[in-house]
Amino acid sequence: MTDLPLALVTGASRGIGAAVAHQLAPTHRLLLGGRDEVALAKVAAELPGAQPWPVDLTDPGALAEATSRIVGLDVLVHSAGAAQLGAVADSPADVWRANFEVNVVAVAELTRLLLPALRAARGHVVVINSGAGRSARAGWGPYAASKFAARAFADTLREEEGPNGLRVTSIYPGRTDTEMQQGVVAHEGGEYDPAKYLRPDSVATAVVTAVSASPDAHLTELVLRPR
Repeated sequence: MTDLPLALVTGASRGIGAAVAHQLAPTHRLLLGGRDEVALAKVAAELPGAQPWPVDLTDPGALAEATSRIVGLDVLVHSAGAAQLGAVADSPADVWRANFEVNVVAVAELTRLLLPALRAARGHVVVINSGAGRSARAGWGPYAASKFAARAFADTLREEEGPNGLRVTSIYPGRTDTEMQQGVVAHEGGEYDPAKYLRPDSVATAVVTAVSASPDAHLTELVLRPR
């Protein structure tokens, strides 16, 4: 088990992050990132070679300390995210800040702190984005703007770190059956029907596809939509 590559998955306590962890478990040692220590421990108990990595990604000091112990890292999957929606006219600054703090700033800072470890392993960074990161719509401004920014971050990282051997993949899932999606549908005043949405496992499969690509291949973007 100690010979397996190491992957850090944020947002691993539930939803897409937990699904990614389960699909990477047969081929990777895992650090399970998240804030809910009880939920992380439950996921870790299901996966041999997995360890909880509890940290608040928006706490700079805690993040710096948690990353300082990682020397080599083969895969970094950014699955943690926030989704506060609202029309521009109804969204004060704190709504914009909340989306950007988790979806952009935390992603950039975690990656920055782990770049030495990623470079050492010629690793792979996967950013779980959103369909909203490719097409904005009314009522989704603060969230969509943060996801467009996350797309720009990934594109820039790919250009800067490709020469150092890193691969960077953005994954754009459509609506997915998660707790976050339940909140979005409630905000919209709709009726939640999980059959209409992607399964988290389907998104996780896209992550594994990117990570397991042959060494000569670099999957830069993957777009998924419910059928």
